[in-house]
Amino acid sequence: MHDTKIAIPIFKEKKEDILQTAEEYIDKGVDILELRVDAILNPQPNEIKYIISEINFPTIATNRIKSEGGYFNGTEEERIAILRECSDVAEYVDVELKTDEKLIDSIVETGCKTIISFHDFLKTPPVDDMLNIVKKESEIGDIAKIAVMPQKLEDTINVLAILSRCDNTIAISMGDMGSYTRVIASKFNSPITFAASDDVTAPGQIDFETMKQLLNLDFIDCDELLD
Repeated sequence: MHDTKIAIPIFKEKKEDILQTAEEYIDKGVDILELRVDAILNPQPNEIKYIISEINFPTIATNRIKSEGGYFNGTEEERIAILRECSDVAEYVDVELKTDEKLIDSIVETGCKTIISFHDFLKTPPVDDMLNIVKKESEIGDIAKIAVMPQKLEDTINVLAILSRCDNTIAISMGDMGSYTRVIASKFNSPITFAASDDVTAPGQIDFETMKQLLNLDFIDCDELLD
């Protein structure tokens, strides 16, 4: 059996829809939920904290920055204030590496567990660049995350190379070409992989039921793959 947790992002505008989706996937056996705060209409710090408390299940609080595919319309200070407010009820708080250092520190100083993330929807950086990104993330938070877009199959193999060399790291090759990396990640003991509900929040996400089945198949030796 795999140790990688399957996370389902919830990308809904209204609290009622968020709670309904959460209940549905908790019943289906999801390991962790990701609340995309940037999808919520006019989110307020106390409201987000209340929603996570009401879900009452391990949840990643994510308020994605626009430059990395997010939709939050407020200021950076407001974006981070929401994450800081819910830091004591979320399992993890996701904050982007490119966020201002002082704002990241304000999250880390709460003592919550953090995912420090980086997304590139256009390309896959060279391996050395990705290793440097993950190194910086690991120095800040509990889990490093990098999600990049492949232009060729070799790019997807390079993402697996990151997983093979870095602990406590989520490394994803996006799009259809890279979708298999979301499954193979479990063979490298990646802490979390992301599947889709009815909300596809990144290119190449696999639906939850399929992901759950695939993660329980012992169908590949990753040492042979990288030889």
